[in-house]
Amino acid sequence: MTPFAAGFLGIACLFVLLILRTPVAFAMLIVGFLGYWALEGLRSAGGVLLTESYSAISNYNLIVVPMFVLLGNIASVTGFSRSLYDAAFAWVGRFRGGLASASVLGCAVFAAVSGSSVATAVTLGKVALPEMKRLGYAPGLSTGSIAAGGTLGFLIPPSTGFVLYAILTEESIGRLFMAGVLPGLLLTVLFMGAIWMISVLDPEAGPRGAPVALAERFRILGQATPLLMVILLSIGGIYVGVFTPVEASGIGAALVILLALVRRRLSFADFRAAVLSTLSTSAMLYAVVIGANVLNPFFAVTQIPATLGEGLGTLGLGPYGTLFVIILAYIVLGMFMDGLSMLVITIPIVFPVITSLGFDPIWFGVVAVIVIEMGMITPPVGLNVFVVRGVAEGVPLTTVFRGVMPFLVAMIIGLLLIIAVPGIALVLPNSMFG
Repeated sequence: MTPFAAGFLGIACLFVLLILRTPVAFAMLIVGFLGYWALEGLRSAGGVLLTESYSAISNYNLIVVPMFVLLGNIASVTGFSRSLYDAAFAWVGRFRGGLASASVLGCAVFAAVSGSSVATAVTLGKVALPEMKRLGYAPGLSTGSIAAGGTLGFLIPPSTGFVLYAILTEESIGRLFMAGVLPGLLLTVLFMGAIWMISVLDPEAGPRGAPVALAERFRILGQATPLLMVILLSIGGIYVGVFTPVEASGIGAALVILLALVRRRLSFADFRAAVLSTLSTSAMLYAVVIGANVLNPFFAVTQIPATLGEGLGTLGLGPYGTLFVIILAYIVLGMFMDGLSMLVITIPIVFPVITSLGFDPIWFGVVAVIVIEMGMITPPVGLNVFVVRGVAEGVPLTTVFRGVMPFLVAMIIGLLLIIAVPGIALVLPNSMFG
């Protein structure tokens, strides 16, 4: 069997293992190790397993993940996330669909704390969905806004998606974080625009909330200000070059813990729960990185990335035609796979193709993350849809999927804008790093 044929057999086995619900980290580890053994021998495969595993877990940049996850968990258990939502509602709740718009704004801000799509959807869903139900919001609009808003956790820094992309491609985490800021704000605005249009077409779907006096709005905003300052300090510190992403994550986590202690909101039981949740999430991500590091040498030996690039080149589609094919493949995969699985499996294959076509790797990281975000709300898997369905009592799954369709259109518009105007993603990292 040729190395190329072995590579395709390995990919087929990988998908079979995933269909059988094997954890993605172990599926990649098994295929990578056994495939490399078949092609290069047991001694070489054992060396790859040891060296790549050590290289993965000793990567200093990966400290970003547990620190920002801890920051988000502390903010969640102490109720700081509720203050973000209350502040957003106080300012936009009086408009049509204001509660749904406040939910999207809350998701955007909490995404800058947690870096996790699922955590964002669950946290804001528990806070916002009961309120929207009480005010008579249409179930599709309420659940759809939370499911779509939750995807911002995968794009707005600190994004675990960008951390993994940086590790897999050896790109700068700081540049990727900055590249996600404006696209994240763009999608937030587009989501709010979709809510406004739905509410105008069907006023009963998104009724206005009670107006809040200006003084009360500032009072509520003041309650959320300390956490907002932690976010601005962490992300802003990266932008101005005061902190590296790793330093920013540690400072952010320390500040939010200090803030919780000063306000007497953090009990030992809450702190223990937050730490255990952080350990669980971080262990999963570290395992995924180890699996990807073992799988990548197998793909390199099979020459699949190079052959795929040559094959796409012979089609004569040009750079943007090839990009369209890659995006289409991502969309199809997103219907059946979760985001992290897609990222770690596909990037080693498509990244050499993208760079050979002359596309900026930082820009493509943003494009890939947005397309993966789309998969989080696309049937039949739609991880965020299932997460929100678990929080929203009595709402059928079909209703949630119908509710996310306008937001999926908004994401497509945002993606097309970023492809047409790459500067949306690149202006901040280019200005930061010269």
